Amino acid sequence: MTDKMVKKWIIAFIDFFYPLVGKLMPLQTFRYAACGGANTILDIVMYAIAYNFILHKQDLNLGFIVFKPHIASIMVAFLVSFPTGFFLMRNIVFTQSTLQGRVQLWRYFVLVVICLFLNYVFIKLFVEQWHIYPTIAKILTTIIVVSFSYLTQKNYTFKAEQTRQQVDVD
Repeated sequence: MTDKMVKKWIIAFIDFFYPLVGKLMPLQTFRYAACGGANTILDIVMYAIAYNFILHKQDLNLGFIVFKPHIASIMVAFLVSFPTGFFLMRNIVFTQSTLQGRVQLWRYFVLVVICLFLNYVFIKLFVEQWHIYPTIAKILTTIIVVSFSYLTQKNYTFKAEQTRQQVDVD
């Protein structure tokens, strides 16, 4: 199956469900939610597989550094979910971007690192400072970080150059 066929199949699959929520959000936002949600699930599944079956809940000793299994599993999951997420965002969600692929890749990487940091900061703030129940804190954090991520990807990472006609209409 070619790259183009994969893209067409994914878009067709996602867009099939769009009429269910079409009045609630734009197509791009729906595609972002679908792709981001699928990639998040992939990340969690890969984390569980890495932790339980690849690392067998054991430390990862690289000779010069030792990682606890819960930390090493994050890295293994990242090695799968990062390229998958970039592929989905670039080819399914933000297809109108005029930036070069390597620029998009670098910006996407920086954004992912920032989002990881924001997750850490907001969870610590909500739970340890404001004493919000951890599950509620995670939900609030996810809403904030996903909103930030979407806006950043749309307006920076995968920025699309507006034509004169688009600027006049907007």
